[in-house]
Amino acid sequence: MSTPIKILAVDDIASNLTALDAVLAKPDVEIVHANSGAQALELLLEHEFGLAILDVHMPEMDGFELAELMRGSKRTSHIPILFLTAAGEDSQRAFRGYASGAVDFLFKPIDARVLAAKVDVFVQLARNKQQMAEQLKTAEQLLKTNEMLMAVLAHDLRTPLSAIIASASFLGRFGGEEKLRPATDRIQRSSERMARMVDQLLHVARLHGGRVHLNPMKEDVHAICTAIVDEYEVAYGKGRITISSHGNTMAQIDPDLISQVMTNLIGNALHHGDAQTPISVEVNGEDAARVSITVRNGGAIDPAVLPHIFEAFRSGASSGSQSGALGGVGGVANGGGMSQGLGLGLYITRELVTLHGGTVDAHSGEGETVFLVTLPREGSAGE
Repeated sequence: MSTPIKILAVDDIASNLTALDAVLAKPDVEIVHANSGAQALELLLEHEFGLAILDVHMPEMDGFELAELMRGSKRTSHIPILFLTAAGEDSQRAFRGYASGAVDFLFKPIDARVLAAKVDVFVQLARNKQQMAEQLKTAEQLLKTNEMLMAVLAHDLRTPLSAIIASASFLGRFGGEEKLRPATDRIQRSSERMARMVDQLLHVARLHGGRVHLNPMKEDVHAICTAIVDEYEVAYGKGRITISSHGNTMAQIDPDLISQVMTNLIGNALHHGDAQTPISVEVNGEDAARVSITVRNGGAIDPAVLPHIFEAFRSGASSGSQSGALGGVGGVANGGGMSQGLGLGLYITRELVTLHGGTVDAHSGEGETVFLVTLPREGSAGE
């Protein structure tokens, strides 16, 4: 059963509190009494209340003063306040009540049905808030469990994958059988692709759990892009990628996360772009407020796929030839018809760029695909 909603009733006359009990008593409601403002403040420190019903006329500390103290505390400022008073209707008094934080102001003698109906509204609001808090807690636990599961999975899979990759490399070098080389190369490529998938799944789990945080510092975006290009040139050879820059390319960024963005975009272009057309990377720092990165490759993305390329686990087929002219979907089919991934690379890219307060867009047509990343020079305002 749900926890009862607690209502704080404050009145210096015991019979008035007894009357409130008679009107408001319900199985899912607990009424807590206080006969003074001081006692009410003590109870507010001990309990979580969904509503406070305050009598205006009390000695030492009246209802208005108590309400002002409640509104001044972070712990109690959200509690709705309902004022009860035996004085005649006075617009000035009512104004002071609302100014001190009241959500309603009732004059005695009070119609029990009206009071019960108003209290029911606040009880239901408190119940909804309670349920939302429970759902949020459950969701956070599920996210934490999911991330833990992915971390264990990634750790346990990396060890055998590393052994497979090392063994394939050894056989390729020292196997002695030339006819085995295609098989060992295929084993190594597939194992490396599986390792990338494991890393992407782990990163997505961290993104969903809100556990990827910026570590911003002043860095040269062009230097970061150059380092990623150099890494890919080791595997794909010189001349496959060109890089250029214009203006001031310094920006307040997380270098590790932007390195991953560029790894995803360039790797995507290499896997799915036209192999006969060089990939160009351009870093533009001519704008005083932002730095942009353009990654351009040959090959066009299917128009039906283009609107969805930044969504997770989305893949599609090329409208081009066997060259794999896609340039945009981390996980679309290559020329041989085999999926190159899980469709997470561009999703992760978008999330990391958004975390910086930037944007990433894709355009495709007339035989080429262009990705444009824009980063604020001074970093995200909300980081």
